[in-house]
Amino acid sequence: MTDLIEVRVSNLVGAPLDWAVAMAEGFKSDPERLTNVWLNEEDPTSISIRGVEMGYGFRPSSNWEHGGPLIEKHQAGLSHDRYLSGGPCGCSAGPLNSTWLSGPTPLIAFCRALVHAKLGPVVRVPKELIPCPA
Repeated sequence: MTDLIEVRVSNLVGAPLDWAVAMAEGFKSDPERLTNVWLNEEDPTSISIRGVEMGYGFRPSSNWEHGGPLIEKHQAGLSHDRYLSGGPCGCSAGPLNSTWLSGPTPLIAFCRALVHAKLGPVVRVPKELIPCPA
């Protein structure tokens, strides 16, 4: 069993965010597999924790081929906002009739908002996906 750690959705990025999106979308987690979620014919709802960590598999927060269909599926709105996300340019997004969240890119903003809408403001993600502090 993988140890889980609580993280605020508004702070998620990279593999932890992708994993949380997969969980929000109903995928099952299998930490021992390195398969691409889209090519796994045996179980198309599985996602590899290690695969995501290593850049394989489901990456909706950085790959438009994965995140774009989710934006359409959830009828999400996107907005580029000046002075959002702690910098001169950011984005905000959210599924239809849901809270919008911000992020440095449209995909990250949307993915955060989707996870927040389905799982709440704090989620538990596999500890192995959280980068070690420098």
